[in-house]
Amino acid sequence: MKKEKLKNYNQKVLAILGTLGIILVLTGIFTFGGIIISEYFRYQNYETQETGILSQEKVEELQKEKKREQVISLETPRLIDTLKSTYIIPVSHKTLNEKEDTSELLNAFNSVEKISKSNRRRYSKSYYGSYNNIIISSPKESKNNKIFNNRVNFNHIATEYFEDDILLLLKVSKKDTNKDGIINLKDFKSLFIYSFKSKDLREIQLDGYDVNSYKFIHESKDLIVSFGMDKNENGGFESYNEPTILKKYSFKGKVLTDLVEQKIVNELQKTLEGS
Repeated sequence: MKKEKLKNYNQKVLAILGTLGIILVLTGIFTFGGIIISEYFRYQNYETQETGILSQEKVEELQKEKKREQVISLETPRLIDTLKSTYIIPVSHKTLNEKEDTSELLNAFNSVEKISKSNRRRYSKSYYGSYNNIIISSPKESKNNKIFNNRVNFNHIATEYFEDDILLLLKVSKKDTNKDGIINLKDFKSLFIYSFKSKDLREIQLDGYDVNSYKFIHESKDLIVSFGMDKNENGGFESYNEPTILKKYSFKGKVLTDLVEQKIVNELQKTLEGS
């Protein structure tokens, strides 16, 4: 009788522990899934929200009226190089609810609250927002330099750390190519690379194409760049029905070449067509 009671007791304990284990596992799955979904929609929000700068035509109209609709906003500095105490300060912009006179004082700057710390080692880091420039800042030397001299828009700052250099990579829109009155990421984009070592800014682009994505070749500064083809010539790349091509960018030589030979591309197309 005692053995039977003990057996029943053990079964109940195991059942309770098993239930608790299942609950913990499910909680972990839902928590992790929630984080993934949250990050996905956060990124999608940056991709789809209207964060561009006004087109050149709209700016010229406002200049005639001596008005402005957008103001610059300095974001929190990000520490890039700990050895040299070098920061980048992303420059974003805000669209005003109402036009204001350009003669008014510009009080549109965000206060700096904290500096993020990181170790100098090879890794990648990203920042998302709505940007129109970057300031390279060396507070100890009281030096500040902007990297763009023209009007641009971008929403992603990628930093890539190498043993001998730190690179900034930016997919940037420069012109209102789809003629909707806004310069944003729906327009054609170029890939800009800024080197902290050489302090030079280089641009990777193809006329009539949009920089879709890029990745570094393993253990190299060379890049594989995916360009979106504007087949319908509407000034934008539509990934669901327009093709992409791949190019290799030589960091040292500063040249673009075909990643896949045209002969192979033609053969693949003929195979697809059944010819």
